[in-house]
Amino acid sequence: MQEFEAIQQFFKRPTTADLGIGDDAALVQVSAGHQLAISTDMSVADTHFFAELDAQDIGWKAMAVNVSDMAAMGALPKWATLAIAMPQLDPNWVQRFADGVFACAAQAGVQLIGGDTTRGPLNIAVTIMGELPIGQALRRDGAKVGDDIWLSGRLGQAALWLMDRQGVIALDAQARTYYARAMHRPQARWQLGLALRQIANSALDISDGLLADLTHLLEASNVGAVLDWRAIPKPNLHKNEIAEDTLQQAVLSGGDDYELCFTAPATQRARLSVLAAQLALPLTRIGQITAEMGLLVYDGNTRIHRPQKGYVHFA
Repeated sequence: MQEFEAIQQFFKRPTTADLGIGDDAALVQVSAGHQLAISTDMSVADTHFFAELDAQDIGWKAMAVNVSDMAAMGALPKWATLAIAMPQLDPNWVQRFADGVFACAAQAGVQLIGGDTTRGPLNIAVTIMGELPIGQALRRDGAKVGDDIWLSGRLGQAALWLMDRQGVIALDAQARTYYARAMHRPQARWQLGLALRQIANSALDISDGLLADLTHLLEASNVGAVLDWRAIPKPNLHKNEIAEDTLQQAVLSGGDDYELCFTAPATQRARLSVLAAQLALPLTRIGQITAEMGLLVYDGNTRIHRPQKGYVHFA
């Protein structure tokens, strides 16, 4: 099987016939009064995922992390391109990979409109595009002093799975399976992102760790923050006994959560409570934006110090 045969068999769908797959460029029409949000995310084997994992999970996550970027901006995800390098063209692997990509894309209403394939070390790059009304984007530089800091879902589950995989902790079989889904099948919160356009002052998604990513938002907004460790939603630990320091590492610095962290005025608390019920998604107030620069985390009256804020790409 050759490149163009693979594209036709695995990646072309009837719904994309008018968008350019097979041509030299895709053609998309943005709605009047809207702007285009564009993001690219790369996944490298044995850096961002383990190559021996189920190809369907690899495909799902490659798309999901990009949909999450649209969610963080309040954009409606619409189109994506996919570039993939593979050591060899294994039809069975590619079929399962494509199934994962399209399953995630269908959940978010995304159409695959083009891309590229080549031979090389396993490497996946997705570029995603979405629409949002002009002037309504959620940005990192909009946090205001006095804003509440909110978080969707819970943090640390993917990190605990990775710790188990690396032999740092030992999960039981039930917990390992439960947390594996958080790592391999993250749920991009794009519906929440759309709803936050009229509510939040700033937002981002948690990919590298809460402390690392929230620091980016604080620096962009020129503000500080205080977080309450007790309020942050943590993993359901089942019967596992996880040391407190290990739990803090997973929740505060672990990454791969793809939950949304956002700030909103205190006047929006009731509205966010209603929204959480509508989306059947926990939304938790975990801290407050302050005028004094820096990010502080307290467990009651005790300050928590974490030397590593999150994943470092070029450590």
